[in-house]
Amino acid sequence: MPEQLTKHPDVTLEVLKSAGAKCGAGLPQNILKQCPAERFCALPGGEMCVYGLADIGKMTQISAAELAAALRPVPAETSPPEVSWAEGLAVVLVFVAGLLIGALWRRSRRSP
Repeated sequence: MPEQLTKHPDVTLEVLKSAGAKCGAGLPQNILKQCPAERFCALPGGEMCVYGLADIGKMTQISAAELAAALRPVPAETSPPEVSWAEGLAVVLVFVAGLLIGALWRRSRRSP
């Protein structure tokens, strides 16, 4: 039977109750025996335990390693690097200097 993790366990329990689930203390826990009674729900098709973020350590079906693996940071979108005006100007100046040097070299080779 499932353990559910949610940011809003009380709201989840209310939704389950509104759908006909029996939740709370005093219900027989046949499968989810370690579920806190106040977080336990019995449904016609089985049992459910609803955990909040503060209760992650009490969960028995998900290990810390599995949870850590699922929470690995997603790599950010890579965008092209920004070029400052000074870097752009430097590239243009180097290009123009190369043209001038090439023209002078070519002229010096033609002269006898």
